[in-house]
Amino acid sequence: MLLITFVLLIACGGGDDSSGDEIIPEIPSILVDKTSMSFDDTMVSKSSSTISVLVESKNVTSALKIDSPEGFEISFNNLDFENSLTIEANQSKTLHVRFSPTKIQSYTGSINIQNDQAQDVKINLSGAGIQLKFNYKTFTKKRLAWGSGFSQAESQNFDLHADNSNIEAIKMYIRLECPAGGCDPWDRFANILVKNQSDDQFYEIARHITPYGVGNSQLSRGLEVNVTDFKSILTGNVELKIYAETWVASGWVISLEFDYLSGTPDYKYYEVTPVIQFNRNSLSGVPYGGENGNTQLDEVKFDLKKTITFGPNIKSAHFRTIISGWGHATPADSDGRACAEWCFRTHKIKIDNVDKFSHYMGPIGCGSNPINNQAGNWAPDRAGWCPGMVVPIRIDKFDSDVSNSSLNFEYYFKPWTNNFVGTPGYNNKNAYNAISSFIVLKSDQQIEPATISN
Repeated sequence: MLLITFVLLIACGGGDDSSGDEIIPEIPSILVDKTSMSFDDTMVSKSSSTISVLVESKNVTSALKIDSPEGFEISFNNLDFENSLTIEANQSKTLHVRFSPTKIQSYTGSINIQNDQAQDVKINLSGAGIQLKFNYKTFTKKRLAWGSGFSQAESQNFDLHADNSNIEAIKMYIRLECPAGGCDPWDRFANILVKNQSDDQFYEIARHITPYGVGNSQLSRGLEVNVTDFKSILTGNVELKIYAETWVASGWVISLEFDYLSGTPDYKYYEVTPVIQFNRNSLSGVPYGGENGNTQLDEVKFDLKKTITFGPNIKSAHFRTIISGWGHATPADSDGRACAEWCFRTHKIKIDNVDKFSHYMGPIGCGSNPINNQAGNWAPDRAGWCPGMVVPIRIDKFDSDVSNSSLNFEYYFKPWTNNFVGTPGYNNKNAYNAISSFIVLKSDQQIEPATISN
């Protein structure tokens, strides 16, 4: 216990009176059993767990006054919290302290304990206010596998945040775990989709490639994906779908949760529309390898040219594209990279027949993947993706106003010719690019989603 006080010694009698005793008066004092408190990060508008401190006064005739700084509150009963309290003279009480931030910032300060007769005491305080978030858990330890009563996909309805008007961002977390006996030993195409009730169509909001034979417990919450672009759909009761292209009985155990981060959004209204979605699995993507990149391309099934029409009042517009290549088709590049899993290419989004945006399908650093305990060939760089990681989301923003206009869209693959021989050891002689591309619109006025036509 810390004693903070003044000590005053008064000697009585003559200077040479050896029989005289020192007289030590009863000294006014304030005692506390803590001099500092550090609180865990706490969301704005919420309160932390309390920390208790014993406060006592001795040899005083007046009450102690206790004041707390901005962001911190005090209480005697751990129920009713205030910023100022008093303790009657010569009493001992337990003081409960909590951190209640109102801003996203670091807080420091001190509780001041004062009495006119005793030396003041300070208890130093610190804490960090962080962004308010609302957490929603959806799929919990859902097994995806092939056979034995399991399936590659699962869909289910969940209640998410009911009002997104004050939501700044939505983050999604994908946790992969291994069932008893271990995970699927291969890297597999996997994605997360949400159904738009307006058109009864599933929209791909994220794609990831599973690790070789392990889960992703090396990440504190699993894979993180920003899905704010879909905030107009991710509201209220929604149907979500998880998919993993596993062909073995082990598969994976998947959990999915969302954080809705409170704050001022960049724009009040969002609308999202699919332009193209050839993403049911790794082999349902666009066949790659012929004249203009489209050998054996079924022009009806794989129509990569669309007309996009916009309404009024649009303040921001961008494409959100996910693309990953699969297959070991030949001829391989001079460095031995076969298409479309390994061959580095730059593809284009053409607008009105002019190259507007580029997508370089090159290395993204597979060897630095924190999921580095994988069993297979995980470290070499693929063409724009890595085992155990989220497939990159490619954002292409228009630099001009698209309101009240129409434009011609084409996804253009860099030309390459497939000889349909295939890489030895692989039974797939084709190359595929699974792709989804959405047009996302924003405004502070109500807007209509873009319309897509052939």
